[in-house]
Amino acid sequence: MFARFLTLFMALTISLAARPLLTSAAGAPDGVRTQESEYEACLTLTRREPEKAFESALAWRDAGGGFPARHCVALALVAMKKYDHAALTLEELAEDMQGAGSPLLVPVLTQATNVWLLAEEYERALAVATTGLEIEPENINLLVDRSRIMAKVGDYKRAFDDLDLALKLDPARPDALTFRAAARRHLGDNARALEDVELALSLEPDQLDALIERGILYEAAEKRDLARKDWLRVLEIATNTPAGDEARRHLETLDVNKDK
Repeated sequence: MFARFLTLFMALTISLAARPLLTSAAGAPDGVRTQESEYEACLTLTRREPEKAFESALAWRDAGGGFPARHCVALALVAMKKYDHAALTLEELAEDMQGAGSPLLVPVLTQATNVWLLAEEYERALAVATTGLEIEPENINLLVDRSRIMAKVGDYKRAFDDLDLALKLDPARPDALTFRAAARRHLGDNARALEDVELALSLEPDQLDALIERGILYEAAEKRDLARKDWLRVLEIATNTPAGDEARRHLETLDVNKDK
């Protein structure tokens, strides 16, 4: 799951790059262009050399780079896997953005939630996600994120409730369908869990989490050949990833138990 969080984090960062965090930028057009180009350069460096990006972003921040510079500091910290520090940096940024009335407050809170998840600090992740949902109660991304936090701490009923609301708002979210399937499974409703995951895969046939989840459900139903097929598909399309590692573990367990 953590790889997915990083993917979502970077996708949100790309969306923020398209609407740079310019609430503290100079009002003149030239100043805005400079701020945008500086931010884009920082993002590029973060992907290639996060340590250099961190130093560059700190210098830019200290020179008056404002919200964009502070956001890039956090991105560099994430890329360096300093998740606790990055999440605190994002929380501090969000607090100041709230005071400035920034329209990008909730996206930054969403990023902070995901980074606390990367840090496995579930109470902090839950607090930040809940803060964001108090501002935007129907924010689907945050509902899905909070559901994953609930699942991590074993509260599958509350995870289900958040996912159910998210899917009322957008019935065609493959990720929400997949996570609701997992919540249903943990709550003992494998039949409806399979319905959810089948729908997720009809929308996105190679959704890795959905393939893994369906394999788990197939195995529970003693349909081991179908489970194997799903997990082998994950290995085929995502071998050297955390999802591939998870599929490999399931296959190894399946092989150990096949004669039992």
